[in-house]
Amino acid sequence: MRVSTSTLYDQGVRSMLQQQDGMFRLQQQLSSGKRIMTPSDDPIGAARAHELAQSISLNTQYTDNRYRAADSLQQVDSTLGGVSNLIQSVRTMAVAAGNPAFSDSERQMMAIELRGHFDELLGLANTRDEQGNYLFSGFQGNTRPFEQTANGVEYKGDQGQRLIQVSSSRQLPVSETGEAVFGPDGSNMFQTIDGFIGALETSGGMPDGAVSAALQELDSALDNVLTKRAAVGSRLQEIDALQQIGEDTAIQYQQSLSRLQDLDFAQAISDMVRQQALLEAAQKTFTRVSGLSLFNLI
Repeated sequence: MRVSTSTLYDQGVRSMLQQQDGMFRLQQQLSSGKRIMTPSDDPIGAARAHELAQSISLNTQYTDNRYRAADSLQQVDSTLGGVSNLIQSVRTMAVAAGNPAFSDSERQMMAIELRGHFDELLGLANTRDEQGNYLFSGFQGNTRPFEQTANGVEYKGDQGQRLIQVSSSRQLPVSETGEAVFGPDGSNMFQTIDGFIGALETSGGMPDGAVSAALQELDSALDNVLTKRAAVGSRLQEIDALQQIGEDTAIQYQQSLSRLQDLDFAQAISDMVRQQALLEAAQKTFTRVSGLSLFNLI
């Protein structure tokens, strides 16, 4: 078979271009530190790297969600702590009010102080979070949950609990309804305090059984608030556990992605030296071949 000069020339050019392309690819890998520059470098590895990148992104989102959930629950916990302290203060006053030696004016002064606690409780019940949503209004974050009306304090929220997705399989409640905290089982904390204030304001002495009834209702309310606070604390512990799992998972994902993508620099440098030698050989061969001519033999 005859091999023309143009064929030799084309083959030489093609060989040099291939070696130059290989050199360029190795230079890109060395400069980026990545083994896979395009999907064609390793189709299976590139697909797996894409899946891992998506998993890392999703895990990061769950981490952010857990931080938001923790912030919300910590505010609920803090508010419930304030409510429990207030109930205990009111209870202490109720015990003191049972002293038969108190005069009407002394009970009136106590009633005024209790009215301040009543207003403080109403403020706690209408606490907002950092985004301006009411903590205890259920799903209706923009609705003020408790309103003072002619018939007493009424709950305007609903029975829903706001949820945040904290892992692929867990939605965590990050709120409590106002009715569950301040009015469980038909009891109403506001009615209890308001009724006791009315008893203190009665001239000629408090009605029989007013103190014992108030103490019983306050103890029930306190137990309920402490139970709710314990549930919130349990959720915070769950978030801590999920956060640790999320951090471990993130490390595993990064290690897997690194094994797929990261360049073996020692091997790449060795390949670079070899590729450079091949390119130089191709260039020299092309120079020799392109200079061939019958006239050189005359």
